[in-house]
Amino acid sequence: MKEENEKFLDWIVYQIYPRSFMDGNGDGIGDLKGITGKLDYLKELGVNAVWLSPCYKSPNCDNGYDISDYRDIMDEFGTLDDWKEMTAGMHERGIKLIMDFVANHTSDRHYWFKEARKSKDNPYHGYYIWRDEIPNGWQSVFGGPAWEYNGATGEYYLHSFAVGQPDLNWENPKVRKEMADVIDYWVDMGADGFRCDVLNFISKDFKKGKMFDGPKFHEYVKELFGREKVRGIFTVGECSFGKEGIPQICGEDRDELKCIFQFEHFYIGQEGKFCRRPYKIDEARDILVKWQNFYQDEDLPYTLFTDNHDNAHYISRLGNDGKYRYECATMYAVMFYLLRGIPFIYQGQEYGSPDPRYSDIKDFDDVETFNYFEANKNLPDVMDRINYGSRDNVRRPVCWNGGKNYGFSSADKAWITLHSRGEEVNLERDVNSEKSVFAFYKKVLALRKESGAVRHGRFTDLTAGEGYFAYERSDANESILAVCNFENPKSIEGLPCGEYLFGNGAKRRDSNGSYAPYETAVFRIKR
Repeated sequence: MKEENEKFLDWIVYQIYPRSFMDGNGDGIGDLKGITGKLDYLKELGVNAVWLSPCYKSPNCDNGYDISDYRDIMDEFGTLDDWKEMTAGMHERGIKLIMDFVANHTSDRHYWFKEARKSKDNPYHGYYIWRDEIPNGWQSVFGGPAWEYNGATGEYYLHSFAVGQPDLNWENPKVRKEMADVIDYWVDMGADGFRCDVLNFISKDFKKGKMFDGPKFHEYVKELFGREKVRGIFTVGECSFGKEGIPQICGEDRDELKCIFQFEHFYIGQEGKFCRRPYKIDEARDILVKWQNFYQDEDLPYTLFTDNHDNAHYISRLGNDGKYRYECATMYAVMFYLLRGIPFIYQGQEYGSPDPRYSDIKDFDDVETFNYFEANKNLPDVMDRINYGSRDNVRRPVCWNGGKNYGFSSADKAWITLHSRGEEVNLERDVNSEKSVFAFYKKVLALRKESGAVRHGRFTDLTAGEGYFAYERSDANESILAVCNFENPKSIEGLPCGEYLFGNGAKRRDSNGSYAPYETAVFRIKR
């Protein structure tokens, strides 16, 4: 791995969904001033980078992922001056800023599209994808047809997501130049990197009937990020690839992306996004082992994550968020965040936030959730499905304490119904508990920062059976052993002996022996 890319293995990223993180001005909506006021909290946790979900101008058809102005801040979130103050505060604390880059589509209220839909002769008409007749049966990711009629031109435009998110035409060199200019604008302003939303959608393959992974994908990405000005910045793509495709997008000689999100472990326990299926945590372990070995052999950075803004909390989907909530949350912290790669932590995860539950669709806000409900409202279990799969599970305001609006806002009402378990599970209560998920996360991240073996060492799978995961991280100076037991009590034997560092149960004299449900322990191996 090139030295300039090796440094990214030292990053520990915290994802902020700004609408729900902290309200700084008392209007019930999270904002940039709220983030600025919590920067010392992030530093205490131990992160050194922030991925900020979209904060650009937007009418919020899809909560900020429908952008009406790439160079300004959403009114509810503040101003460009607020952004500058926030960014300066991050940099003063040694925290990098990763902006969310939405390249596939704009808002239908963006100036480009408002002009484009006026006439076929408009200079901006070619910025989007139009057809005189519906050319295929493509369906939007959010449900329903992906083609929408535009009366002024008598055409249909493509929207891979919501109707209010028309797809940009990346075949047009003017569009590619506009997107490069957006990247340069934020780099000049102080951004340290970009998370690239649904990036593989920017290239279509109409001949093969594919809305994404088209033949010009690599060409477009290299044109965007292979330029001298931005070649060294951090980039991570929301574009999952198989083993053959990963070196083509992330290879050191490709000048495309530094890394991508690998989502295979997200789909365990699901039949589609809103339905459950039986699962074993062993499935997640086997996926992690596969990708750890692959990325290690390829000398590429892997992304380590369990939660994000689009999926329900991992401890609720693949664990126990009731009796064993603390044990499950801390076990997953060790299972993922001492591996080889770049950790990504989603807000609330660090105090063990579980999924909420509601009986009324009015308690939800998400367009994808509403579309699914409308299409399935006659099913007797539709609300169970909504409570399982809705993106709003992780988009509720952060529960900072047990006070008004759980410390999120001084307003009379927050922008969305508060977390149904906020009184039981909030940061203040967690920090004051003998079983504090937050305190445990600090230990995990502190070990990651101090140990070269964890950040840059080799991964070795030591698992010799079902129901647990044991692995070693080692370099020339030390070896760290991590043991993660799953749902059931288990006796684990055959592991190296070591010095106990920390765990989520009683202090252990040895790495071998009986482990309780979701028990995890970390050791330094004796040489």
